[in-house]
Amino acid sequence: MENEQKIALSLEQQFRIKAFDEQIKNVSLEQAKVLLSELHRQLLLREAYFKYFVQHSLVVDFSTEID
Repeated sequence: MENEQKIALSLEQQFRIKAFDEQIKNVSLEQAKVLLSELHRQLLLREAYFKYFVQHSLVVDFSTEID
């Protein structure tokens, strides 16, 4: 995968990571498990939405004219 472009995080995203790190410093193991499970669920949902929108955006009706 040497042809892939490296994607860097914006300064705002880097800041959000640091802020999140501060928020979770004192999270218990049990809380971390719950948060991780919820994060996984949300990532799967995002993937499902992404697939849905990609599939439906590829179906274009060229029979209608755009003015």
